[in-house]
Amino acid sequence: MSLSQGLHQKMLQKLSPQQIQLMKLLQVPTAILEERIKEEMEENPALELAEDAHEDEYNNDLKDEFENADDEFDNDGSEDEYENIDISEYVSEGDDDIADYKLRDDNYQDSDENKVTPHKTETSFHELLLEQLGLMTMEDRVRRIAEQIVGSIDDDGYLRRETSAIVDDLAFRQNVDTSEEEVEKMIQMIQQFDPPGVAARDLQECLLLQLKRLKVQGKEVDIAIEAIEHYFDEFTKKHYEKIQRGLGIDDEGLKAVINQIIKLNPKPGGNVESNSSGESYVIPDFFIFNNAGKLELTLNSRNAPDLRISEGYRDMLKEYDRGSKKDKRQKEAVLFIKQKIDAAKWFIDAIKQRQQTLSSVMGTIMEYQREFFITGDETTLRPMILKDIAERTYLDISTVSRVANSKFVQTEFGTYRLKFFFSESLSTESGEEVSTREVKKILSDLIEAESKRKPLSDERLTELLQEKGYNIARRTVAKYREQLNIPVARLRKEL
Repeated sequence: MSLSQGLHQKMLQKLSPQQIQLMKLLQVPTAILEERIKEEMEENPALELAEDAHEDEYNNDLKDEFENADDEFDNDGSEDEYENIDISEYVSEGDDDIADYKLRDDNYQDSDENKVTPHKTETSFHELLLEQLGLMTMEDRVRRIAEQIVGSIDDDGYLRRETSAIVDDLAFRQNVDTSEEEVEKMIQMIQQFDPPGVAARDLQECLLLQLKRLKVQGKEVDIAIEAIEHYFDEFTKKHYEKIQRGLGIDDEGLKAVINQIIKLNPKPGGNVESNSSGESYVIPDFFIFNNAGKLELTLNSRNAPDLRISEGYRDMLKEYDRGSKKDKRQKEAVLFIKQKIDAAKWFIDAIKQRQQTLSSVMGTIMEYQREFFITGDETTLRPMILKDIAERTYLDISTVSRVANSKFVQTEFGTYRLKFFFSESLSTESGEEVSTREVKKILSDLIEAESKRKPLSDERLTELLQEKGYNIARRTVAKYREQLNIPVARLRKEL
């Protein structure tokens, strides 16, 4: 056995800090870009918004390093490592780029730039329950049990945590000794809260709670209650004949029961919006306007912040450059300032690249799907995959994917996520390539126009699509139907 030593060459691809920063910024939605920029400015005082430019206390403290440098540092050779600090590119006269990284473009909208945007003030679902709990008189121990139950309720209004688990939580986390019977009693109390159906363990209990609330209000819902209590499975599977036989009612009676039940809310917590839910707001990243047949694309102005390097930081470097006495403390501060300015430059450049990438991808999608943006007709969408856009923009497929998955465009026909415009292709009888989006739209239209007494089966839907010239198999029709969240024919049947 012998050991050998040699040199080997191999190529490795490593991402630079700027590239990593750009990829992260590409995924940031417009809605929270301002927050991301604010975080960066808090971490790096060399970065600022032009309208907020000021010399803050932090900069003043740093400036003192130059004006009040101690004489305790003797020139004992320890300063050699700072001798060749080159700051010429940071302080060159007449070069204002460092002080003003304007990222504005004439194409960006200025209308809402300095306006105060009102925010909706709402009561969250759990806050609503706690408010109702607060109106009740009870001892502190019982209230803690009730609050634990409310905290265990999911956002859609269901209590999916087992009663025994809630008992354990109270014992170990709240140091409250209780029993399943007491917890169950408190659950029943909370089930009387608004919205009706809250704290139910499953859909059946949720519907029953709402029906019993209606009965208390004087509504005739006895048959509907019996249907849900004893024929819930048959109701969900639409086995109406079994329900009719079991309840002894005719078609009209069944229709009345069904109408009462379908008006109930299967997700009681869903009616109360939470002001902490950022997903409840969709802020478009792009706007497309049809100007007499000419499509115009603009980027949301929030994507174009007016960032720049702090004037105070540049002045400190100029002051250092003009001074003759440069002790160790000053030089250490200069290195710190250079690092912060470089980091700010990188961030500003990443923001600018983000703008360019977003505009390039959306502009290419707009041209590729021009017919749709003109007419709004989904059947005009062309087959388009990530590779098609990547090749035209000279971007990596992963970059296009990041933009498509997290960005929205507002058109005169509605607001769409960019990935909506991507679809595979399908061949027609004539050999023409069409978008699967087009096929799904036709499939959706066929189902919408069907007779709900005799819904179209997947086999019949396949035949109708083939008659229209689309080469498609039944299993593909079933797959598209499921992707459209459309149930099978039996579950679409109505009386």
